[in-house]
Order: sequence, then structure tokens, then C-alpha cells
Amino acid sequence: MNPFLNPALALLALGMACATTPAFAQSLSPLVPADGAAARTWRFVGFPKSKADIPATRFELAEVQGERALKVSTRASYGTWVHDLPRVYAGRLQWRWRLDQPLTTDKGGKVVADILTKAGDDAALKVCVMFDHPLDRVPFVERTLLRIARSVSGEDLPAATLCYVWDGVHPAGLQGANPYTQRVRFITLQGKDAPLAQWQAETRDVAADFARLFAEELPAGSAVPKVRAVLIGADSDNTGSQSVGWVKAMDWTR
Repeated sequence: MNPFLNPALALLALGMACATTPAFAQSLSPLVPADGAAARTWRFVGFPKSKADIPATRFELAEVQGERALKVSTRASYGTWVHDLPRVYAGRLQWRWRLDQPLTTDKGGKVVADILTKAGDDAALKVCVMFDHPLDRVPFVERTLLRIARSVSGEDLPAATLCYVWDGVHPAGLQGANPYTQRVRFITLQGKDAPLAQWQAETRDVAADFARLFAEELPAGSAVPKVRAVLIGADSDNTGSQSVGWVKAMDWTR
């Protein structure tokens, strides 16, 4: 998910500036607007300019088996489709997704993608949530790296990001940290045995998932940090492979 050479740059790829006004209502603009227009509140975020030679993952509205959805295509590329939020409470996030083409294999048929390694850290499809996590809860070394990344980028980069991944190598239910940085942690919701070209519905208790994956950074009795952004992503630049997936019907639910 991150082909950068150090954790500071890894955070830079995921970071963006967000609004600071508190909010209680939780809603996302539709990925597929009723009028067929592009979803204006969703925006593309790719690599910083220093990595401009890496192609961008393609996000486009299209139809698959009669359903209109967001098509996500990679070709040795990286990119995210981001919806900023004004610091909302973490609720239950729901969406539907399908993977038609998993990350391709090498000529010998060996799967080269592996989210547990830096060399294979690609994802055919993922949904991530960024949190307004207090910096004083981050371990000293990582906190220092994050401060450097914020200074270099000029962005208020998130201190905690949780990703839900569709993975073609490991089984569903795998939990871990991004091999480049502990600031990004993941859960595989669909694994190597998941059927292809079939819609799957997901509903996640984001607060509970954060409390489990970032447990050592959430003091007893503390509230889960508010959410600052939700994103859809896919990348295949580390492995030089390709993939095609779809996402629709994403929103918060009570």
C-alpha cells in the first residue's frame, strides 16, 4: 500500500489537509450521484510531486452488470479517492465492493503482492479511515518521524489510519501494521478465497476496530478519536501488476 522508502514519506502519501470545524452529523457524498455527475466532494490524492513518475490509479464512474459504481483500476500505479470530513464521531461504515481482477502474478504464476512486506505492499482494493489521533499518544520515535513529515509536507498529516483491505494472498481476518509505518494498520475483510466478480456488502464498527488495532495508544476510558477523512484506494506500483475493482453505496450508518 505504500512504496515509499521511509515512514515519513509513507504518511505523506496518505495525508491531506482537512477542515477543523467539529460536527455531529455523519454522512458521505454519494460515490455515484443520482444526476450522473462526478462526485465533487470526493477528490483524487496521489503521490507527492517527487514521485510524479508513478502512474495514477484510475477512478471512474462506469457500469458493471447493469449497476453503476466507482471503478478502480491499477496498472503499476498508486492513488486514493478521498472524502474529507469535519472531525466526525466514528460510527458504523458500510459499503459494497467487488474485485474482478486481483493483482496479477508473475510469469511463473507466483503471487508477488504481499501486504506484510515492503516489496509486495500493494492492495487491489481498500477502504481507509483517517483519525484525528492525539500526537501525545504516539510512541516517541514515530511521533518524531510524523513531526518531520508534517514539517516537510506542510500538511497536518494523520497520526492514525485504519484500512480495510481486499487481499488476494492472505485469508480474511488478518490484522497488522503497514510494513512502512505503524501509523497505518489494516484488517483484511476479503481474503484469498473470496469469490471474484461478485458484490460483497460490508458494515464495520469503526470505533471498535480502532480500539482493537490501536489498543496500546488508547488509554482506558478514553474516547476513540474523531474521523477526519475516508478514502478508497488501490495500488500496484511495488509489484508492477494490474487490478480492477468496484465500490458503491458507501456511507455511515447508525
